[in-house]
Amino acid sequence: MRDDAQDAVARAVVGLSGWAAGLAWEDLPDDVRRRAALILVDDFAAMVAAREEPELTALRAGIARSAGPAEAAVFDGRGQRLDRYSAALSNGAAADWCELDGGYRPAVCHAALYCLPALMAEAEARAAPLRDLLVALVAGYEAVARFACAFAFPPLVLHPHGGLATIGAAAAVARLRNLDAETSCRAVATAATLVLPGPFRHAVEGALVRNVWPGLCAQNGLRATDWSEMGISGTPGSVADVFVSVLGAKADAAMLVAGLGRDWAMREGYHKIHACCQYGHSTVEAVLAALAGEGTLGPDRITAVRVEVHDKGQALDNAEPATTLAAKFSIQHIAAATAVFGHAGAAAFAAGTLADEGMARLRQRVAIAPFTPRMDWPNDRPARVTLTLNDGRVLLGECRSARGGPDRPFATEEIISKSEDILGAVYPRAVAPLVAATRLEDTTLARSWRAIVADFA
Repeated sequence: MRDDAQDAVARAVVGLSGWAAGLAWEDLPDDVRRRAALILVDDFAAMVAAREEPELTALRAGIARSAGPAEAAVFDGRGQRLDRYSAALSNGAAADWCELDGGYRPAVCHAALYCLPALMAEAEARAAPLRDLLVALVAGYEAVARFACAFAFPPLVLHPHGGLATIGAAAAVARLRNLDAETSCRAVATAATLVLPGPFRHAVEGALVRNVWPGLCAQNGLRATDWSEMGISGTPGSVADVFVSVLGAKADAAMLVAGLGRDWAMREGYHKIHACCQYGHSTVEAVLAALAGEGTLGPDRITAVRVEVHDKGQALDNAEPATTLAAKFSIQHIAAATAVFGHAGAAAFAAGTLADEGMARLRQRVAIAPFTPRMDWPNDRPARVTLTLNDGRVLLGECRSARGGPDRPFATEEIISKSEDILGAVYPRAVAPLVAATRLEDTTLARSWRAIVADFA
């Protein structure tokens, strides 16, 4: 039997789903519209950035062998189109591979990642206008961000790429299909029963199955929405049954509905230019601060590295990363690579850096310690770095809050430049319409996503 708190969750799920189902372009403030378009550009570029990863290429070949009729593009620059479910799986697996997708700062949640792979495939398959895609993105983003805040799990135990992504996909697709409030609620409730209990530790250990979770959840979100239209669904109580009773979360039902239509989650999102876990971004920027005026350093010029970092950063403790994913979740590698490369872009986490003997030695010289004193939002993810050099000098750097979040946002032009650098080599004709969308140009917003994709892919 459900208790009062779980019944409150069920009522809140009904309220949130009903709000998302009724959301219209006219309801969105201009800044939220622009944020949605910028997030689309940024996360699409992150998806494309992974196209040459060998394991992803193999995965995509396997997906294609069993795919159905061509409905939606696989964004790898090769012109392949698959059924929407297979495309969502393929693109969803790519979207987090390079760790360049954005996220939601108040909770552990990459909200757009959990919506876009399913949403882009569905929008292309049904030739939905770009404006409708953006409305559905806001609806799904809002829903899954609120789930992330409403259900509190023990820190860094359940990875949200498995635990939340199906929710975002279902909420976004239900809105794109213009489903009524009741059917949308059933879609979200059904999605809750199809989440993946992926362990957060898999990211630190470099288990590449973690990269596939958003793709599988995108596919599950599409299916949950399909089935809800057929009368095959969970109930509003399914959400508490899964997240509270089975997965052990503490629930705050009010977080699902408080301030709907007033407090927009997208305003609290972050973008990334460092190709690693956001918990390591303050370490990157502290190293860069220490290097100011020094330039890059060869690994053997550094005799010791001390990284004082926030709690979540301390969990990224792996001096011997076995995969590129593990390197992106290793404070030792993040600090060492930033010092050697002078940046934390994709090259700093390439496969060759894992086997490089100098880098391996330097990772072993990195010591991790708590950052003191503990700091409050927005400085709750700080880092302080001490580099000791072989000539006896000591370089110090500190970052209290990495760039990219709502307190230190990137300029729109910086994110567009990042995206252009990635897309220009693969889909140069994609840049103009996507940038036009960030300017809210009516002609572009009225075009179908299918037509836009056909022009560049």
